[in-house]
Amino acid sequence: MRFGYGTNGFANHRLPDALDVIAGLGYEGVALTLDHSHLDPYADGLGRRVAEVADKLRDLGLAVVVETGARYLLDPLRKHAPTLLDDDRDLRVDFLSRAVAIGADLGAEAVSFWSGVRPARIDQATAWSRLVDGCERILDAARRADVTLGFEPEPGMLVDTIDGWRRLHEALGSPDGFGITLDIGHCRCNEPDPVPRCVAAVAAHLVNVQIDDMRRGVHEHLEFGEGEIDFPPVLRALDDAGYRGLVAVELPRHSHAAPAVARRSIEFLRGAEQESRREGEGRRA
Repeated sequence: MRFGYGTNGFANHRLPDALDVIAGLGYEGVALTLDHSHLDPYADGLGRRVAEVADKLRDLGLAVVVETGARYLLDPLRKHAPTLLDDDRDLRVDFLSRAVAIGADLGAEAVSFWSGVRPARIDQATAWSRLVDGCERILDAARRADVTLGFEPEPGMLVDTIDGWRRLHEALGSPDGFGITLDIGHCRCNEPDPVPRCVAAVAAHLVNVQIDDMRRGVHEHLEFGEGEIDFPPVLRALDDAGYRGLVAVELPRHSHAAPAVARRSIEFLRGAEQESRREGEGRRA
């Protein structure tokens, strides 16, 4: 299992410093959220800065996925806006296209994104049509760049469940390169099935995994042990599924104590992995 850590949990660190800490704690990868202070895709000198980050990742031996959930990058007044569902959605398409290009230059294993919340003034059919159109445009950019996309079902958004992802995947023609980003906490929060069964259900399409603890019906990313998830069976399910991508800690509200939280997280995950292996050996005995 290759564990990573999300830079959205290091919002108070300079990106090079965050990468140093993450690598120093023994993580093998990073989920890099493009944001104001972390490789802003709209700042001057982007090509040079991307090359510097690529060199840094290589020197530290860190794999990378690109995340696109920055809160106020595109609009200083509207969190996560505009999305692919808004009237001014072309700005989101442009941002995601830039993320794909950056992902290609970094050698990212996936570029991850989500649908957004349906605006109250937009009916369901219009929102869905806009989402499909936007995804088709991003898919076109990803194919040209040879980048894998991971679409994340997000609680409260237009596509919030695995079933919603399946519907979108089919609406796009079930294309290669349009996989699923699975947040383990979201499975506990929002899915009817047990978390390991969720993993098994999307094994063939799984390209990116975020991991955190959570409680049923409450979309709050928690440190491990503070929620309701039993993690050894989850890690065993990922192994059984043949998943070899990053499993990146997703704690976006813990930047105030990032180094300590990241240390506790890797220690917990290593322990859970060892327990998962022991349980697996016990089953085979």
